[in-house]
Amino acid sequence: MAGTPGKSGGARPGAGRKPNPKPEAIPIPAHIAQVIDGQPLDPRPALEQVALGLLEVTPQQYKALTALLPYVHSKKGEGGKKEAADKAAKTAGAGKFGARQAPRLVSSK
Repeated sequence: MAGTPGKSGGARPGAGRKPNPKPEAIPIPAHIAQVIDGQPLDPRPALEQVALGLLEVTPQQYKALTALLPYVHSKKGEGGKKEAADKAAKTAGAGKFGARQAPRLVSSK
């Protein structure tokens, strides 16, 4: 009975997945998020405040802070190849097997 009124499908009020409430964004205090010449200093102080429980941030703010961190601070031991090569050359050129002074060329007659 396909044509019976009131028995057809369609949208029903209150049906479906309920939307998740968006967390309320809390602004990061000005003394932590300092800006000089339009460029932010670094996200590290804000992350330290979050770790100590002194600052509450939303998951999106936390994700943004952690995404910015590698652009400002490199990991220890994470330098470029050129810096590592320069450091190795300096240590190899010193000590017992380092470069010596060239001999003086004096003619004897």
